[in-house]
Amino acid sequence: MLRIVNRVLTGLIGLVLLVVGGSVLAVGLGVRPPSWWIHRGRHDVLLSTAERTRWREAGWWWPAVLAALAVLVLLALWWLVAVVRRRRLGEVVVDTGDGEAALLRGRALEGVLAADAEQQDGVAGAQVRLTGRRGAPRTHVQLLLEPHVDPGSALDHLTGQALAHARDSARLAALPAEVRLRAVGHRAERVS
Repeated sequence: MLRIVNRVLTGLIGLVLLVVGGSVLAVGLGVRPPSWWIHRGRHDVLLSTAERTRWREAGWWWPAVLAALAVLVLLALWWLVAVVRRRRLGEVVVDTGDGEAALLRGRALEGVLAADAEQQDGVAGAQVRLTGRRGAPRTHVQLLLEPHVDPGSALDHLTGQALAHARDSARLAALPAEVRLRAVGHRAERVS
């Protein structure tokens, strides 16, 4: 979801900057602007003296401008933090053995790990999330177990089979995992 929001915001901001910057450049080069445009010609300023001092006497003007700018700065900082701090690992570097490296999509490895973990008898569901760095990924696994399953054997199967298979397939030195186990909740029916 964050990736989609990031792409849409980046595209919209880029489009606005391109249109505004391109139109200012075109007017500066001598293109006649439409009557509703903010510039009248090559030698026109962005804000005239009258426009800059128009709201000077209003007591609400400067606090409103500062509040709007503060909100814009906070939104920009939130966006920056959200982009820098990824919750999921997008790609994993796979050593191909020929001096080159290949990239494996993180979602693909997550899907394979989850499917492998769900094949075990008594595992009702599995969720896998990759974090860390591309060369040293970490896994966060949640297993949903049926009531009859021994948690120790489920954990042994996960580490000995699913995680080992993923580690060997991606040729990783290690694949540390944090595993959370939950039992499926059953409703008890009252028999009269």
